[in-house]
Amino acid sequence: MPNFSIPLSGLTAESTALSTIANNLSNQNTTGYKDKVVLFSDLFYQSLGTTGSGNPIQVGAGTQVGSLPSLFTQGSVQATGVPTDVAIQGEGFFVVQQNGVISYTRAGDFSVNKDDFLVTSLGQQVLGYPAAINGVVNPGTGIAPLQLGAGSISPPTATANAQLTLNLDASAAVGDSFSTQVTIYDSLGASHALTATFSNNGGNSWGYSLNIPSADLKPISTTVAGVTTITPATGILATGTLTFNGNGVLAGDTATTGGTATGTLSNITAIPITGFADGASNQTFSWNVLNGTTPVITQVAGPSSASSTQQDGSSSGSLVKFTIGSDGTITGSFTNGKTQALGQLALATFGNNQGLQVDGNTDFSPTLASGQAVVGTPGTGGRGSLSGGALELSNVDIATEFANLIVAQRGFEADAKAVTTFDEITRDTIALKQ
Repeated sequence: MPNFSIPLSGLTAESTALSTIANNLSNQNTTGYKDKVVLFSDLFYQSLGTTGSGNPIQVGAGTQVGSLPSLFTQGSVQATGVPTDVAIQGEGFFVVQQNGVISYTRAGDFSVNKDDFLVTSLGQQVLGYPAAINGVVNPGTGIAPLQLGAGSISPPTATANAQLTLNLDASAAVGDSFSTQVTIYDSLGASHALTATFSNNGGNSWGYSLNIPSADLKPISTTVAGVTTITPATGILATGTLTFNGNGVLAGDTATTGGTATGTLSNITAIPITGFADGASNQTFSWNVLNGTTPVITQVAGPSSASSTQQDGSSSGSLVKFTIGSDGTITGSFTNGKTQALGQLALATFGNNQGLQVDGNTDFSPTLASGQAVVGTPGTGGRGSLSGGALELSNVDIATEFANLIVAQRGFEADAKAVTTFDEITRDTIALKQ
């Protein structure tokens, strides 16, 4: 009598193959999805004896699904322009958590929630290396949820250097003056108008004065014979002289008050500002009359004018946007024109990706077969790099799946034919008694 279990095992295996292929096709547009394949293996064999030459005579018991591995090949990377989207190119998985449960995924369609945490489409927090207040990322601190968004603040920076690129009119009359301004900042991020005034002394010499509004400084209190007098601060920070050679090139500078300069040529340094009215810390700054070794102030016949002003201070700023670099660093751009690291994404790798358990929603969990996750920064330890503003698409190949579908269909039809044939043989056998 034929053994019905043999073709039935084939029907069961081919049904699994058809279901797997259908699942692959249905996930052809799922971000980060990894294609699965069905591998069959034959079942145990019944030994019927041996041939005259001693070769075994065996009858197989059918087939079974031996394994269902995922194909962790690279999916296509498609640019989206969404700053929170990120694709992995190479090895690795994003590390995410929800309610204390850590999972791993290739899908980088992230967003920022109401609490400014970077999260997946399911609300899982994305883990990485948060940046300190000064924007320094330390991967040695361990991974934690990445918090970034509108609440991020770039702290102010007090001005340490100012530079004025300008020309002083060589044809100006003695006593003529010219003024220009540049905005500088104190330690609290408050702005102050620094005015530079130049007066023609004649003989290729100009006097200068640097000052800020007297209202920006605390009044000066003096006590004489028990009588206290309050007078406004002058606001004058530095005075001195600039000298030029016969070609109109700055040749020397001298600081009379405030700041340090020589009679030859150097930047005027250590210009003090004390007693800010807003309570900011005292500070010093340099007036750089040189760009490297090249003077930026000239004296030639032509209108006195400033072509550019520069300084390195800033007010505080709020986050405008951010970008994700290839090493996973999330860099924020702020309203004060500064950029600063907000954190760095982490990637995890496993000794055996095929040992990972598929949890659905493109999530994976480690097992004894996969080994524990080894977490680090992108681009290190064999981990892949990241593409910000892009997503890794499903690696399902439709043409391949359609070919597999036809093969599975033919296998199912063949096994079904074997069942009907066995049924006919069984009926014929029963009919022998009649």
